[in-house]
Amino acid sequence: MTRPLLQRSPMPGFGLSMGITLTMLSLVVILPIGALLFKGAEFGVANIWQVVNSQRVWTALFLSFRLSLLAALINLVFGVALAWVLVRYDFPGKKLIDASVDLPFALPTAVAGIALTTLYAPNGVFGHLAQTLGTKIAYTQWGILIALIFVGLPFVTRTVQPVIEEIEQEVEEASATLGAHRLMTLRRVILPMLAPAALTGFALALARSVGEYGSVIFIAGNLPLKTEIAPLLIVIRLEEFDYNAAAAIGIAMLVIAFTMLLVINIVQIFSRRRIGLV
Repeated sequence: MTRPLLQRSPMPGFGLSMGITLTMLSLVVILPIGALLFKGAEFGVANIWQVVNSQRVWTALFLSFRLSLLAALINLVFGVALAWVLVRYDFPGKKLIDASVDLPFALPTAVAGIALTTLYAPNGVFGHLAQTLGTKIAYTQWGILIALIFVGLPFVTRTVQPVIEEIEQEVEEASATLGAHRLMTLRRVILPMLAPAALTGFALALARSVGEYGSVIFIAGNLPLKTEIAPLLIVIRLEEFDYNAAAAIGIAMLVIAFTMLLVINIVQIFSRRRIGLV
């Protein structure tokens, strides 16, 4: 007996909900990406490569993706640690810290950029301290990294936090009863259970960092070949009315981002299979 292709649900409304879903997906995701690819197809692959294959564009792309990946990795470590502390421990000011995690979600990116620049500029609180130590944060790649960490941290913490809440403390106690020390329990029991959610948060933080613009341009300095990010270069081309060049850089970012997210999803699938979730 052949298995039906579509499993009917006892709840009605599949056609309506699927229609609404596909319509919203088309309007929000498919049509904008399709318009970008159509613009690139009109421009031509050879012309796209000619625009992308320049030192300024490659430097901006490498800077954006390198710092985004580094910021996502830092957020992966500290975001998971922060989620664990918020779930497992009670301490004064816990609710305030928990609420402040969502601040990058609500704060306009331009406001975040101005605030970070104020703090890390040479005359700012942290910037002055760094200057006394012989270093500089604002208007350097360090400033870009801090801005990307700021906007990406909530994605990891909020993705992992519900999973930690579902992990019973009896699991840790059972591991200790069997003779495992804390590090082994963390490595063999806790981390495998958190890996799928942590990878999801990592992918979200990476995607947000790659396309971040508002919070970066104020603290970056925007020097070509030094602190110029790819989204800023796209805006510059648009201001020059060079729409073909802007589309070419956007397609390059799309291809690189899609490849990175595809690799992360493949790793996530393997991690889920390893712990028996799929």
